[in-house]
Amino acid sequence: MWLCDVTCGPSIAQEAVFKKSEEVPEGSKEVQGIDFNHYAGRNITVEELLGGMTNMGFQATAVGEAVRIINEMRAFRDPETGDKSTIFLGYTSNLISSGLRETIRYLVEHKHVSAIVTTAGGVEEDFIKCLAPTYIGSFNTAGKTLREQGINRIGNLIVPNNNYCSFEDWVIPILDTMLEEQEASEGTEEEIHWTPSKVIHRLGKEINDDRSVYYWAYKNDIPIMCPALTDGSLGDMLYFHTYKSSPQQLRIDIVEDVRKMNTLAVRAKAAGAIILGGGLVKHHIMNACMMRNGAEWAVYVNTAQEFDGSDAGARPDEAVSWGKIKMDGQSVKVYAEATVVFPLIVAGTFAKVDERVEKGEDVEREHSTLP
Repeated sequence: MWLCDVTCGPSIAQEAVFKKSEEVPEGSKEVQGIDFNHYAGRNITVEELLGGMTNMGFQATAVGEAVRIINEMRAFRDPETGDKSTIFLGYTSNLISSGLRETIRYLVEHKHVSAIVTTAGGVEEDFIKCLAPTYIGSFNTAGKTLREQGINRIGNLIVPNNNYCSFEDWVIPILDTMLEEQEASEGTEEEIHWTPSKVIHRLGKEINDDRSVYYWAYKNDIPIMCPALTDGSLGDMLYFHTYKSSPQQLRIDIVEDVRKMNTLAVRAKAAGAIILGGGLVKHHIMNACMMRNGAEWAVYVNTAQEFDGSDAGARPDEAVSWGKIKMDGQSVKVYAEATVVFPLIVAGTFAKVDERVEKGEDVEREHSTLP
């Protein structure tokens, strides 16, 4: 027995450790990162940085894949009509509170997206920033201290309560006028039926400030869908307005907007989804894409995990099972906080002049290296 342990042990261990490999699939790419020696004496460009990240692995490769997929969305032209793809952008309210607002405004200003889905905070915080600034604070500041000071915290951002008072002073007179228009139109051929997208369109017109995302959405006639319009400060203003205007009230129809959203998806020659965060904004876009048997492209950017069965954490393959992404569609999930990676992604896509994209030529399709 002792002799067998001595003579057999090493051979068994060697067989286990040095198991012969099968051939690596053809086309597999070698892991390789950025060699900054290549850029000695000059600054590395965004294109070179992103190109170097593509084969690094982990989330760097996911970012590179997101850039490739979005550029393919942009390059699409319908062979019969020449129509571009319909690109849906979704984002949560905290991203408008953050400096990512300027990146989103750029996309809307230059008509790079077809429609947007966001939450109430994703609407009101844009207007509030036109009236008064949001400041950098700390994740560690005690809530009790801030409450005593009349200051609200969003992560490591702080918003004085006075900002919301300024918002009330601005928005209530507009709501008064909208109610008057609604009541005056009743029974006429042009009766006014407010919807969340119409409310946002009107507020974008009234703000008249080119720093605003929704000013540019108004100028470029880009619909902003917000099924949860009442879930925020804007909802508070609507609540207060019901007492001020009683017995008349503004009526806001969400059904008309869901029809509008789904129709945009159904009529799209090809559909792409770019979704920052999760929850309502993610589901509303992907559910609309289900009406057309799936989007051709989808890029998710969020930090949620799938272990709890949440829609926010669900990977793109789960959406395939629902018919929200086509079975042969291209998709990627970037596990990252959006303020870190989305400016990079935009720099490599919408903010990058690509002659192939501008001319509508096909961008070479490569097989994803992601699982």
